[in-house]
Amino acid sequence: MKGSELLRKLRHYARVHGVPCHFVPERGKGSHGTIYLGDRRTVIRNLKDELKSGTLYAMLKQLGIKESDLA
Repeated sequence: MKGSELLRKLRHYARVHGVPCHFVPERGKGSHGTIYLGDRRTVIRNLKDELKSGTLYAMLKQLGIKESDLA
């Protein structure tokens, strides 16, 4: 899954569950940015790059959701 696809799925998840979600590219260094989902946050790499599975699971854990919630 690419970073942009994850961001799109997180925005859809937030809209369905009534949770605020926004991406702040300035809150990161270089190509990194921060995703806020409710009161939780995580850092995402370049949106054009493919995310490794361990990185994806760690990000979802930081946000407090499961991969099955994004489907």
